[in-house]
Amino acid sequence: MHGEIITIGNELTSGRTVDLDSCYAARRLTAAGLRVTRIVSVGDDYELVSKVLKKAVERSSFVIVTGGLGSTEDDMTTAIVSKSLKRPLCLDQQLLEKIKTYAKARKIGITPSLEKMAWLPEGARMLSPDGRACGFSLVEREVRLYFLPGVPDQMRYLMDEVVVPEILSLYKGIPVTGQRVLKLYGLSEPEIVEIFKEYQGKGGDVDFGFYPHFPENHITITLKGAEELKVKKELDRVEKEVRQLLGAYIFATGNRTMEEMVGLFLIEKGLTLSVAESCTGGLIGHRLTSVPGSSGYFQGGVVVYSNRSKVDLLHVQQETLDRYGAVSDETAREMARGVRDRMKTDLGLAVTGIAGPEGGSEEKPVGTVHIGLATDKQIFLRKYRFWGDRHKVKLNGTMMALDWIRRFLNGDPFLPGV
Repeated sequence: MHGEIITIGNELTSGRTVDLDSCYAARRLTAAGLRVTRIVSVGDDYELVSKVLKKAVERSSFVIVTGGLGSTEDDMTTAIVSKSLKRPLCLDQQLLEKIKTYAKARKIGITPSLEKMAWLPEGARMLSPDGRACGFSLVEREVRLYFLPGVPDQMRYLMDEVVVPEILSLYKGIPVTGQRVLKLYGLSEPEIVEIFKEYQGKGGDVDFGFYPHFPENHITITLKGAEELKVKKELDRVEKEVRQLLGAYIFATGNRTMEEMVGLFLIEKGLTLSVAESCTGGLIGHRLTSVPGSSGYFQGGVVVYSNRSKVDLLHVQQETLDRYGAVSDETAREMARGVRDRMKTDLGLAVTGIAGPEGGSEEKPVGTVHIGLATDKQIFLRKYRFWGDRHKVKLNGTMMALDWIRRFLNGDPFLPGV
């Protein structure tokens, strides 16, 4: 079974907004064993959208359309569908009631622009009767058409809960598709490909995909088969071999994040953590506190951006700063020890560096980052050189620091420095 995806909006064709919806839809459909043959982005233009939609109906089994379902003037998808497929607009009373409930909860009146969203093409069906997201479907010449909002979280909810399950229930004979996603940090894409050369041919009928997701790299392992149990067993075998190949560079699977894995290990070990950040500016604390329940292991952090704050808040010695500088192993040592002592935690993590684009020197170029980790027995220290702009240096510094915690708690060696 094959289908196509159409995303609508001037913000997409002008480059103002990145098209995340089509990527997500294609990934979910492919993982379910369905084939996506085309992905098309079209501006808010009646003639263009109409032409693309009609072509899609002629050549596909199903069509996913996102965008243009809102209340503003440029949200024209419903009207375009009505005209191009010759289906008059009809007021959907159930949808109108949902809109009224929405407006009442927010203490706003029902305006013509809001009521506009309750008019659907003849024969259309609401995709979310509970009102969690707008969207509708219809059947045109035995082709299933799904019209989803462009808002990513609403679109993903409908794809996961309604669209994919419905398509799978309608089309029989689709092979069972199994997929694993392995997330790596510390290896570049060329390094991963080089390591995989010795594994070529050993994966059987499994398809491998390599996807950069800075500063991470993701590997997908995909297999199709007739029986779910056999597919799972084969995926287990291949995943085990890949893990042996790549070792501790694999930090998570599926939708897990680095900060989630760090939290799981801290809970498992019954340890607490505090953080002292300079060049990362609070990003480590932000990521840690993005995980629900992180207050059980993360006690707090300080952003000590200036030398004065390092001295006043963490008791870094002025002599250390004068002799070695703020970006040094010596300063990272005192920061890690200082935050651990002040916060009374089991572990103290420190990051100090030069994010750029200015401030570097021949001895300490832009991208130089020092990390320190204090425990009750010792302090680990290492220097790194990260490449890229300020944003990338901060992201890499944050990721490496979190990976230190993961590796320490898991008994794995830290990544080498420069």
